[in-house]
Amino acid sequence: MSQTPAAPPVATTSRASFRGTASGAAEVFKGIRYAEAPVGERRWRDPVPHVARGEVDATTFGAIAPQQTNPALHLGPDAVQDEDCLFLNVWRRQGTSEDAGRPVMVWLHGGAYTFGSSSQPMYDGAALVQTGDVIVVTLNYRIGALGFLDLSSLSTPEDVFDGNLALKDILLALRWVQHNIAGFGGDPERVTVFGESAGGGLVTTLLATPSAEGLFHRAIAESSPATSMYGPKRAGEVAQRFLTETGVEASALPRLRELPADEIVRATMAVFAAVPTAAPGTLAFAPVVDGELVPEAPASVLKEGRGLAVPLMIGTNRDEASFFRFMKSPLMPVTKDDIERMFADMRAENPDVELPSRDAVLAGYEGVRQKVLGLGIARDIAFRLPTIWIAEGHSAVAPVWLYRFDHATRAMNAIGIGATHGAELAYVWGNLATGPKDPTFWLGGRRTADRISERVRARWTAFARGEAPDAAAVTDAVAWPSYDVQDRQTLVIDAQDRVVEDLDAALRAGWGDQVLAFP
Repeated sequence: MSQTPAAPPVATTSRASFRGTASGAAEVFKGIRYAEAPVGERRWRDPVPHVARGEVDATTFGAIAPQQTNPALHLGPDAVQDEDCLFLNVWRRQGTSEDAGRPVMVWLHGGAYTFGSSSQPMYDGAALVQTGDVIVVTLNYRIGALGFLDLSSLSTPEDVFDGNLALKDILLALRWVQHNIAGFGGDPERVTVFGESAGGGLVTTLLATPSAEGLFHRAIAESSPATSMYGPKRAGEVAQRFLTETGVEASALPRLRELPADEIVRATMAVFAAVPTAAPGTLAFAPVVDGELVPEAPASVLKEGRGLAVPLMIGTNRDEASFFRFMKSPLMPVTKDDIERMFADMRAENPDVELPSRDAVLAGYEGVRQKVLGLGIARDIAFRLPTIWIAEGHSAVAPVWLYRFDHATRAMNAIGIGATHGAELAYVWGNLATGPKDPTFWLGGRRTADRISERVRARWTAFARGEAPDAAAVTDAVAWPSYDVQDRQTLVIDAQDRVVEDLDAALRAGWGDQVLAFP
């Protein structure tokens, strides 16, 4: 006798009901539009909120932002690219009632501000919601030139071009969460925003964005390139390079809104590669310190203890830069010549700052082989130093927990990747299952990885619930003290976690504690 199929899960808000799907012990609502399509005359304009009404089919992912396919990012077998991409997705445990009041975790994907999406298989929220009893939201925002190119200085009353569009997309999505997440069983007063790489950079930017106050209550920044953003002058130079690449004159900007999306992507990638080639360590696309939405450089604001006073978890991975070398990416200066050029550019960027000497910096890497010295310097300039500065300053206004992710399987160590950029993601999301071409567990280590993932997910979700991230329910977890400038205690995540006092002493001694504007 056949059984009647279970009714699909439904979430009801004040104006709409969303029909999702059940998958194992999780329920997911996909492709929920939070903004009107940013196309045509809305290209390079601020996002416009979308208000859903009636019954909404939330059973398939929405389109992802236009981008060049990147072999390092698995976008999913059914990913469709379209400028009409401002959608979000919600995961919850099966049977969660609308009045459950679960803590909410809002994910900002990474991808150098140019790649990625909310629907990547890695970011399937089922494991997090099942083991952590949280609500997970993943969202798309505009990327590349469509999200981070700043043409506002070229605006006219007739042809307006807005700036910091991706950040405004995220702010709008967070407002959607405030207004609607209770209908999915979430608590709008317990929202944690978390992200990795570019997503981590957006998290630290939000912490320095006054208009984000009240939209989230805790933050997790994984591998944030917090200093890799620039002011209007640099943004204007990138905009001019983009116009030259497209052949559009500044006097004919409306033509930009007529270009096909694939031409925008082509020009985006040309500029994406050209900028760091000309100035090692520089990103073409990132949030802009515009003096308005982002009043000041976020790393400086946070180092001085002037950010939004919300608890923060922040950290990096031990071998961040190896990924960029492996992928032959132009983003990370790892050769001796590039490092020397970056030092010279850094002096030019900081004319009024007494910079550490080259010898003092190198002394912090004593014992490091010349072959990997560039990797260490690039890793620290891009990720670890900004993270330390932020942890120090923000700990004066809110609790901070600092970590370093050190775990790598034997296979990852054997091929020279180690605990590279993004290595923690599978552990955070609990999505360790890999395809036949993924070498991660070719030499074993899956059982150890499962235990690490259990601890990591327990820590991340405990933090989202408003607790200390101690993973108390996991038998082999160690207590993780909050960070302060006296003990500087850092959690090192590995096969056996450990807490280390002043893990970065040599690094701080070499570089100093003053925030530097890197090129």
